[in-house]
Amino acid sequence: MHIETQQNDNMLPEDTRNYSSYSSYSDKSETFLMRPTVDFCFKELMADPVVRKGFIAAILGKRTEELKDTTLLPTILRKGTKEEKLGILDVRILMSDGEQIDMEMQVGPYEFWEERTLFYMSKIYIDQINAGDSYGDLGKCIHIGILDFIIYQDTNDFYSIFHIWEDGRKALYSDKFEFHVLELPKLERIELQDSELLYWAKFFGGKSKEDFESMAEKNEYINTAYERLKNISADDRKRFEYEAREKAIRDHNHLMFTARKRGIEEGIEQGIEQGLQRGLKASVHICRKLGMSQEDTKKLLVLNFNLSLADADEEVLKYWSEVEKN
Repeated sequence: MHIETQQNDNMLPEDTRNYSSYSSYSDKSETFLMRPTVDFCFKELMADPVVRKGFIAAILGKRTEELKDTTLLPTILRKGTKEEKLGILDVRILMSDGEQIDMEMQVGPYEFWEERTLFYMSKIYIDQINAGDSYGDLGKCIHIGILDFIIYQDTNDFYSIFHIWEDGRKALYSDKFEFHVLELPKLERIELQDSELLYWAKFFGGKSKEDFESMAEKNEYINTAYERLKNISADDRKRFEYEAREKAIRDHNHLMFTARKRGIEEGIEQGIEQGLQRGLKASVHICRKLGMSQEDTKKLLVLNFNLSLADADEEVLKYWSEVEKN
């Protein structure tokens, strides 16, 4: 999920272009288009500087001419200690004025979403300075959450923006933290006034060629996003990664749904761990049979299972040799 987008082209070797054993790749009768709500697709779109600039301008309410550089940064946040929780982002951007933007696409309900975003924003904020640096060097951090679920039931607004305010006077305590939330399912509920941000939200939430084309007509930046969407959707290697990620999300959601439905409380952690191990084992076996290297397999485990590189290395070593035995 969280390998920097620019690295994805090198994740799979050329020989994985032969997907004849997978029926999903042999069906070319219809034009296949990825859905931007899958984080792999979203990151690929944001890898294009024109697309990034157009979307950032829309959500910050600025003209694109005002935005200069929008540089992609590494998405793995450094850990202060071995015990500290790892932070991995979808898209992390450094603006020319020193501001940093964290973009997260979340396809399904996520418990403690606000707490998660606070954790990531805090790590980004403190990651800016080292010992001896001045607090004045700390730049503004902006979080953009694009959610394919409804988190705020008390409003029909699909877009919310949060700051740190004084409760009574509504005086701004600091402008260093800013949170933007887009709830895509609300677009289907009510008629909304046209805006550049609404066009982008409808594009991200699109489910058909017609959805994407209608938004691509709205402005040149969304049109660029649509052209990139078509290009990455036609790339067999990227489609393989996309479908692997989509399956990982689907399997995870099914596992969580089943656990909740059965009301499992005791042993739930053990069950999830067993399911995770089965998924890791199957992934390593498939990668080996496809002729992928151990390094590429590790990257795919980091991408699909949110592992650290060290943990991915351990899992590859555990299951790699089993393919020869079979």
